[in-house]
Amino acid sequence: MIFRETGRGFLLVEQHEHGLLSGEFARRWREEPRPYGPTVYAIANHDAGWRTLDRETLWNEEAGRPYSFVDYPLEPKLEAYRRGIDLVEESSPYAGLLCSMHYHGFVRGLAEEPAARFVAGEERRQERLRRALGREELASVRRNFLFLRLCDDLSLFVCLNEPGRNEHPWYRDGFRFLGERLRPVWEDRRTLRLEPNPFRGPFGLRLPYRLVDRKGRPAGSGEIELRVTC
Repeated sequence: MIFRETGRGFLLVEQHEHGLLSGEFARRWREEPRPYGPTVYAIANHDAGWRTLDRETLWNEEAGRPYSFVDYPLEPKLEAYRRGIDLVEESSPYAGLLCSMHYHGFVRGLAEEPAARFVAGEERRQERLRRALGREELASVRRNFLFLRLCDDLSLFVCLNEPGRNEHPWYRDGFRFLGERLRPVWEDRRTLRLEPNPFRGPFGLRLPYRLVDRKGRPAGSGEIELRVTC
């Protein structure tokens, strides 16, 4: 789950909805990734394993807020990672490799034993999947892994900031991709652009959310609507 605090509670975005938004950024990129289909599939579905966990809000009683993807209990989170990579790999081994690399990077530095087992398992998976790829696919893996990370960050920027603002510390300095810095600029509360512009043209985005109050009780739902302009 992704959340940000509001005046009377918390706005919650399910991880898979965030992933689908990542895919929308990828589809509109001017310089299309190659291979296109598997790369965009990986980006849009990289958080598919969270769908079961996000059906309910897991409440952190000590902190008085929901658990997020950052501090969610480790073992069920790792199982969601593994389940999601399995699902993506079933449709595309190349996409599965990108998602495995993505989550491996999150977990690699953790000291807990479940994390070490996860890392070792994903390293075996990556070795197996790489052996099945052709030369051209192998040459594209690093770039498309970085592209997945970028689109993930672009979507998180939308989820973690109130529309019209850039206050979350992760993104105040913008985004970096292949040595270039991309700076988010709000033209108004509904219109966002990146400088320099990396997209083929303007497009709209919709992001569903739900609300809970400060005791975790349901308080409504809605949809963020944005326009990305050039």
